[in-house]
Amino acid sequence: MIQLPLNTFRDALRAGRPQIGLWVGLADANAAEALAGCGFDWLLLDGEHAPNDVRTVLEQLRAVAPYPVHPVVRPVQGDVALVKQYLDVGAQTLLIPMIDTPEQAALMVRAMRYPPEGIRGMGAALARASRWNQVEDYLNRANDEMCLLVQAETPLAMKNLSAIAATPGVDGVFFGPADLSASMGYRGQASHPEVQRAILEGIATVRAAGKAAGILMADRQLAQTYLDAGALFVAVGVDTTLLVRAATELARSFGTKPAQAPAAPAAAGNPY
Repeated sequence: MIQLPLNTFRDALRAGRPQIGLWVGLADANAAEALAGCGFDWLLLDGEHAPNDVRTVLEQLRAVAPYPVHPVVRPVQGDVALVKQYLDVGAQTLLIPMIDTPEQAALMVRAMRYPPEGIRGMGAALARASRWNQVEDYLNRANDEMCLLVQAETPLAMKNLSAIAATPGVDGVFFGPADLSASMGYRGQASHPEVQRAILEGIATVRAAGKAAGILMADRQLAQTYLDAGALFVAVGVDTTLLVRAATELARSFGTKPAQAPAAPAAAGNPY
């Protein structure tokens, strides 16, 4: 029988070991596989803002599977049916956007678990997750390897942060600087002092609850600040941004003129 993969990413968070990640938005299995060998601890396969669906995520999960990197999948929204589909194609760690209340968080916990602990639909014989019933004792062991990360991106989420972080079954809380800054009235100003204060206080709140805090931040100095503050899963770049900036820089080094305005260098505090 095939053995169930262990969730080493979640175990590292529980042990307090920082995990450095990269956002993957190109929605392509070749791109994901190329990045899987670059040395990151985790890759975020984005289904919220990138053109991914269940099938394209499945292709990327297969592409990165041979590599020592953990795939984290972000659905477009916290929907019970979508959670079921992403788990069935083999995701073990989900990052759920726009969680504002502990009730929403608790629903996602249940969505990721088989009954009686949860409400995940039974159908493992059709699922890659169980390798089509070839994983030994999958139904009884699957719940133990799930990892749920939820995103706090609004003032309401920050108000409810202690309760969200304390929700049993929530493994970590991720702060979305772009959405959080916009919802606080500072659109495009992720480095605004008020936004920074909220994030740093949020990291402390999540850690006090015994859970992992995470964030996306391409500004290296600020990313290190978050790590120093106790964040444990930090994405430090985005594949699309890296590609465009590197390609533009290469073209300009030979005196070419881009069809559009050249890509701006990363601004201080820019999460992307």
